[in-house]
Amino acid sequence: MAIADLIYEQSKKLPEHLAREVLDFVGYLAERQERDQGRDLINAQESALKAVWDNPEDQAWDRV
Repeated sequence: MAIADLIYEQSKKLPEHLAREVLDFVGYLAERQERDQGRDLINAQESALKAVWDNPEDQAWDRV
C-alpha cells in the first residue's frame, strides 16, 4: 500500500477536528516543500551567475 493510501486509511478513523489538523499539517508540509525548492533554485541561479556578476568588468557597474 502506498504512503498516501496509509495516510488516507488512518485519517478516516479520526474524528473530524483531528482530520482537519492532519489536513492543515499536510498543507504546511506542501508549502514548506515549495519554499525549499524555491530556495534551492535561487541558490543554483546565484552559483551559475556568480562568474557573470563577480568579475572585474562588472565592478565598474557596482558604483553606478
